[in-house]
Amino acid sequence: MSISRNVSRHEDGDAARVISEEKSTRIWDEFLTDRDKQIFANSGYGRRGGFGKRPALVIVDVNYNFVGDKPTEITGQIKEWRNACGVEGWEAVGVIQKVIASCRSRNVPIFYTTNTRRPDGWDATSRRWKNHRALENYERETAGNEIVKEIAPEPRDIVIVKHKPSGFFGTPLLSFLNFLQVDTLLVSGVSTSGCVRATVTDAFSNNYRVSLIEDACFDRSEASHAVSLCDMNAKYADVIGSKEVIGYVNGLDDDLFELPAGQLIST
Repeated sequence: MSISRNVSRHEDGDAARVISEEKSTRIWDEFLTDRDKQIFANSGYGRRGGFGKRPALVIVDVNYNFVGDKPTEITGQIKEWRNACGVEGWEAVGVIQKVIASCRSRNVPIFYTTNTRRPDGWDATSRRWKNHRALENYERETAGNEIVKEIAPEPRDIVIVKHKPSGFFGTPLLSFLNFLQVDTLLVSGVSTSGCVRATVTDAFSNNYRVSLIEDACFDRSEASHAVSLCDMNAKYADVIGSKEVIGYVNGLDDDLFELPAGQLIST
């Protein structure tokens, strides 16, 4: 669902704020009761956090396991790819392509996350408790951890391999962000209610400004997608569209970061 808004941009200290000039319908509205809407309106949640000055793009788990090998309807797709999210996944890939192009044009760091698994499945650990198909096909799921070719990492990009939902848990992501002096994360990927939400929550917990790119996120459950966006927008992130993110990135200087060389350095 696209968001129609008139916005004006203002500088507020270290971050840019975008203030909505008229109320807009959000994807989660249909799932909220009147009581929910009243509480959100009066409790102070959902304040705009704004952008910082040194962003990084984080693309969570956009691999073949989550989008399948082609855009197909989800109820059929999950028979082959148990974690797949249907055509919405491929629609998001097209949006992510545009965000990546903008970030590369301004030399903004790009981080990808994907998953890994031992052949014997031992490191699946707690995942096995909640999904009876977790160890169904090692060969397929190992190959499926490849990030889809339409948004494949380039040599200068940074790929984080993880075992758990959050891109931060048990990985060097936080260390790399600190090294680059990043203050803002632009987050996209899958699933909104799972690995994206876990990554956003950890980013917020580590005091990053977080912008969650609504049309670049997807989930196998429509309700979980919408309500998770609602929760994150209320407490942990600004849920905004890709056009606004691209406009922000395009306004950055292109020499903010010293990125990886992306080639072999001989000593």
